[in-house]
Amino acid sequence: MAANNENRKDGGFNFPPVGNSGRPMKAPKFNSYWMFIILAAVIIGFQFMGSQTSPVRTTWQEVQEKMLANGDVEEIKLITNRGQANVYIKPEKVENYSKLKANGFTSTSAGPQFYFKTGPQDVFVEELKAVQESVPGAAGVVLDYDEEYDGWANIMSWLFPIILLVFIWVFFFNRMSRGMGGPGNVFNVGKSQAKLFDKDTASKVTFKDVAGLAEAKQEVEEIVSFLKNPTKYTKLGGKIPKGALLVGPPGTGKTLLAKAMAGEANVPFFSMSGSDFVEMFVGVGASRVRDLFKQAKEKSPCIIFIDEIDAIGRARGRNPNMGANDERENTLNQLLTEMDGFATNSGVIILAATNRADILDKALLRAGRFDRQIYVDLPELKDREEIFKVHMKPLKVAGDVDVSFLAKQTPGFSGADIANVANEAALIAARRNRDEVTKQDFLDAIDRIVGGLENRSKVIKAGEKKTIAYHEAGHATVSWLLEHAHPLLKVTIVPRGKALGAAWYLPQERQITTKDQMLDQMCSLLGGRAAEEISFGQVSTGAQNDLERATKQAYAMVSIFGMSEKVGNLSYYDSTGQSDFSFTKPYSEKTAELIDTEAKNLVETSYARAKAILANYKEQHRQVAELLLEREVIFSDDLERILGKRPWNDEEEGAAGNGESAATEAQPQEPAQNPQP
Repeated sequence: MAANNENRKDGGFNFPPVGNSGRPMKAPKFNSYWMFIILAAVIIGFQFMGSQTSPVRTTWQEVQEKMLANGDVEEIKLITNRGQANVYIKPEKVENYSKLKANGFTSTSAGPQFYFKTGPQDVFVEELKAVQESVPGAAGVVLDYDEEYDGWANIMSWLFPIILLVFIWVFFFNRMSRGMGGPGNVFNVGKSQAKLFDKDTASKVTFKDVAGLAEAKQEVEEIVSFLKNPTKYTKLGGKIPKGALLVGPPGTGKTLLAKAMAGEANVPFFSMSGSDFVEMFVGVGASRVRDLFKQAKEKSPCIIFIDEIDAIGRARGRNPNMGANDERENTLNQLLTEMDGFATNSGVIILAATNRADILDKALLRAGRFDRQIYVDLPELKDREEIFKVHMKPLKVAGDVDVSFLAKQTPGFSGADIANVANEAALIAARRNRDEVTKQDFLDAIDRIVGGLENRSKVIKAGEKKTIAYHEAGHATVSWLLEHAHPLLKVTIVPRGKALGAAWYLPQERQITTKDQMLDQMCSLLGGRAAEEISFGQVSTGAQNDLERATKQAYAMVSIFGMSEKVGNLSYYDSTGQSDFSFTKPYSEKTAELIDTEAKNLVETSYARAKAILANYKEQHRQVAELLLEREVIFSDDLERILGKRPWNDEEEGAAGNGESAATEAQPQEPAQNPQP
């Protein structure tokens, strides 16, 4: 503090006070609850002020027989506006009354000491004169007249309830308005809830933090480039797109791209969610849209980002409320008007993100509003390598970790899934008291994310365990002997999540799938049920998940992909989503029966094929099952030793080599699980 004072004297500096720890001491923040505490204290103080010497109530009879008879009364003051008389006791007589002592009166205390109700004033005056004439001690008593008004008590008696109601009203509306336009003002409910990022509060995320997504990044970077150097495009007569819609599965990095855009662009960036427009009050959404664009026009050029725009952009006329007033539709109408209405919005670029583009209103997607639809797909092999490198930067990674190998083990993973893998691997390594995150930690993290946590403490009877082992061995054997089945990596009968066992595959990254490939996959799915029937002569409920997936795949082949000769090259799938609220099927009852028959034939044919394969390799299937019972987990090299090397080269299809399957690789899309019966 001495140094602080010297600086203030010498240089005129005014540093904040410093605490014992050397850090500046922060001034205490004002809390609104103190207002209620102060108000309550003031009210209590007024109520109890002077209450220790308040007069004691008595009766006219007691005053006559005791006080006037003994000559203790000095004065009686008649309060005309209350029908009350106040009695003043002589100072030297106060000690004679125990009631006064108990109430805090002394000989020096100011009166009145007693009061009583008089009834009719003229009657009381006549009675007092009679007493004065008959009682010697009452002859010198002074009778006075007065009017009293307890100002604070009267004021507080009617003001306190009003104040209390006002404070309660303000308190609750403060709480409500925090979600409706800011604290302290309920009239801000129609104001925009968008967060503004400018040069002072810019996002720290840049395009360097966005791995993969090369095409999507190029589209977004072009918008940023236009804002930074517009003459490059305008000199050729070009115009920047008014809006861009990021579309893709969850976790692929749509919001991350928007954050990077906010960090790279040197213009104001408004960010909000689609649900922020929707409120319990009618007309609030439209009002917030108007206010948002009003702020944006004032700060143009700028960017508006609306995340999860499907919350307000759902197609009109498809509301399940059947004609009821829909606040979302009102909000959407206002948004359409603001984006490309009669008024111009020069310099305001709209960026939105959704994973439900199929349900958006067509008027919202037309050119002039969202000129570009940028599809952000699941990352390919090369993209996954780049994403792994980004998320592995903050980790202490061991030398045995191969990023390209991890990328091969995670087909179908989104960027969010890969980030979760990296974080889960670090947690597993810390749990094992390691100094570095090893390859095995990453593989165990993939297993946990795909299949769930191992549950080795679950009690399974020997008979059930044998059934599970033969079931999983059936999946492994059939898939190993089929050309187009996904390459098998490992088989386990250790319970994991809801599954009692699983066969883990590495899905081949195909852009298109043939009918033979789908039939082989379906046959592999039914290998578990076929193994139970051949080995035990009966089936169990363990194949429920397999049957569900095989049934869906069969119906998709018949009714969507046109892979049935009898049904023909017809597809009854509606990619626009218009049939979601339709009460009729796009085909007749006769066609429905044909679809059912064809789907059933596909499943039965695949099931018979699986049974035939297991019958021909019955001894090898038994060896796989017994080895699985012994070890609980077996890998692809174990199956190669029993069933022989597969004649098909899986590495050409994008699978990892069998030699790398000694660790616990995972199949992220289609684990053949056995739900608990």
